Amino acid sequence: MRLSWTWPSRAEDRFESWLAQRHEERVLAGESTPVGPCPDDAFLKDLARRAKRIALSDPRVAHAANCPTCMSRLLVFRQENRSRRRKLTLVTAVVLCSVIGAVVILVARYGMHRPLPSANLAVVSEAVNLWDAGTIRGNQPGSLQAVSLPPAVVRLTIILPRFSPPGQYAVAVTKDQNGNGVVAQRSSPATINGDHESISVELDLRAAKAGAYFLATTHEQDQASYYYPLQIK
Repeated sequence: MRLSWTWPSRAEDRFESWLAQRHEERVLAGESTPVGPCPDDAFLKDLARRAKRIALSDPRVAHAANCPTCMSRLLVFRQENRSRRRKLTLVTAVVLCSVIGAVVILVARYGMHRPLPSANLAVVSEAVNLWDAGTIRGNQPGSLQAVSLPPAVVRLTIILPRFSPPGQYAVAVTKDQNGNGVVAQRSSPATINGDHESISVELDLRAAKAGAYFLATTHEQDQASYYYPLQIK
């Protein structure tokens, strides 16, 4: 049989009760005088920790339960174990609190520096009328004149060129007519306003530097984009 005490809420009392029971059994059996030499501190420390490798049949256990000297040392080791566990618990709690505090600070800092959602930003409404604009594909120059957008969050309404098909459109602001250097891109379905088809998207152009760009529209079923000269000022 091995020392296999569990860890209930009153584990310390159970251990002392077991020692008292062992002592009572020895007294009733007329064996109140400890048998054999006192075990060394290493054994008593293991016994105080309730090491599972110690068998109850070990004669050193019976000796420790009836020897005042061993019992005194055993209780000292028990107290040291309790003190060590309390310190470990305290250190663990401090470390956990520090980690939680660091995580809270990092999350708070991330929230402070994270860009605010567009719903909380000043949004500039702009409109671009492409109804009479030439729809030139690829690298050919477009014919749209004097169109500019600010470096801000822009709610852009685009009146599509005549005869534009209904459906989903992707709108992008790019650095060239090959679709390179995309500054912002969103998609939206076209809606009918009278005899016009129009789309409305929200583009974040805050990172764009002033200069020449292109406004590109792409229909969901088209393989090519239409590019229109654009200035960001």
